[in-house]
Amino acid sequence: MPIPFHPPEWVQDAVFYQIFPDRFRDGNPDSDPPNVHPWGELPTRTSFFGGDLAGVIEQFRYLLDLGVNAIYFNPIFTSSSTHRYNTYDYFRIDPRLGDLETFHRLVEAAHRLGVRIVLDGVFNHCGRGFFPFQDVLENGPDSPFLDWFHLQGFPLHAYEEQVPPNYTCWWNNRSLPKLNTDNPQVRYFLLSVARYWLEQGADGWRLDVPNEIDDDAFWQEFRGLVKGVNPEAYIVGELWSDGRRWLQGDQFDGITNYELRTLLLEWLVEDKYRSLAFTHRLQGLLEKYRPEALPGQLNVLGSHDTPRLLTLARGDVETVKLLWLFIMTWPGAPCIYYGDEIGMLGGPDPDCRRCFPWDEQLWNRDLRAYLQDLIALRKRLPALRRGNTRILVSHPRRNVYAHGRGEGRDAVVMALNACEDIPYIFDLPLTGMEVPPGTTLLDLFRGDRYLVRNGRLEGVSLPPRSGTMLVVST
Repeated sequence: MPIPFHPPEWVQDAVFYQIFPDRFRDGNPDSDPPNVHPWGELPTRTSFFGGDLAGVIEQFRYLLDLGVNAIYFNPIFTSSSTHRYNTYDYFRIDPRLGDLETFHRLVEAAHRLGVRIVLDGVFNHCGRGFFPFQDVLENGPDSPFLDWFHLQGFPLHAYEEQVPPNYTCWWNNRSLPKLNTDNPQVRYFLLSVARYWLEQGADGWRLDVPNEIDDDAFWQEFRGLVKGVNPEAYIVGELWSDGRRWLQGDQFDGITNYELRTLLLEWLVEDKYRSLAFTHRLQGLLEKYRPEALPGQLNVLGSHDTPRLLTLARGDVETVKLLWLFIMTWPGAPCIYYGDEIGMLGGPDPDCRRCFPWDEQLWNRDLRAYLQDLIALRKRLPALRRGNTRILVSHPRRNVYAHGRGEGRDAVVMALNACEDIPYIFDLPLTGMEVPPGTTLLDLFRGDRYLVRNGRLEGVSLPPRSGTMLVVST
């Protein structure tokens, strides 16, 4: 019998905003490192710009105005890098970002404003400055922490770039020693980290490369601890492919839905197939996971690991709008990578990690306003957050598509015409949506009205490269 699976209720109502802390906002220049680079300079893999937690607190008004109500932070604990995935001290906020008091102010302000805070948990590997690894470097075979890592000889080649590392590390990157989670002491340590930051007010964990800790028992124990501290804490694993193993009710609440992102980009950006082929793949993705797992998915279009969305779309803002329209009307919690809402550009890492430009003259204000409106509609229309999902239209030749959420008077339809230069008029069936005959549906984007006849809307009109939402008119 399947294990009961109930992702936290609040995740269905969440619109996430991902923040790479060093690049969002510098709110406290006193905490900047001495060699901080000028804000807005193109980043390298080692350049610091001074973004910090105080800057996020300072810009809560911006986030609330956009409409987000949950923040996912890339790592904020002490390390030597700008990305902070090489953690030195799991129990300390990196001084360049603030301190524990700053974190408490952040959480207090967020919770007062109805915003949740999810932290990045890097539990597969650490940094070379992590105290057990430093002990091994100093004491070699006499270190009490030998079994915390996967070692193949001494002395460790931790810094000698001319020879391969003689310890297991993430993707052979010697700055990221892999932790031995089979060791009970390591497990206890990591679980203590998870507990501590929940007790400090965090609302959940985004888990970095959890598939590389190939141990269901560890993640089951992790879930038990997290839910014991806070039953409503969110656990989301960073997975780029099939996540069914971790979504059985005993490990994660959701995964980073890169599968959906890949499918959407192949359809709307790369033009690999028409809407019918897209729909076959989408239906397979919809049916892959247990229905109760879908609301817990973290639906991403961009992240610190991918080129910027507008760059991928070759600067085509209309394509980006279609992507956001789809994500905001699909099951799961949408996640905005900081700056994508204003049309930031950038190629692969580190270029996708540029500083947020606070000069509004540099923003694509139309794109931001569009996304702002979509978020407001998602909040206003319950079906977009909790309604059943049905694919309604998938044209075999034209790149026209529609899906519906909810039933009856709460029903919402999302329709789009992805054709480059062809307007399209079509009949839109409302199969299974239980909308009574004679009901009028309003096009929220254009103001057109359509009457339900014989279970369908007749003559729905969409300009090329456009989409809309249709709701029951009151």
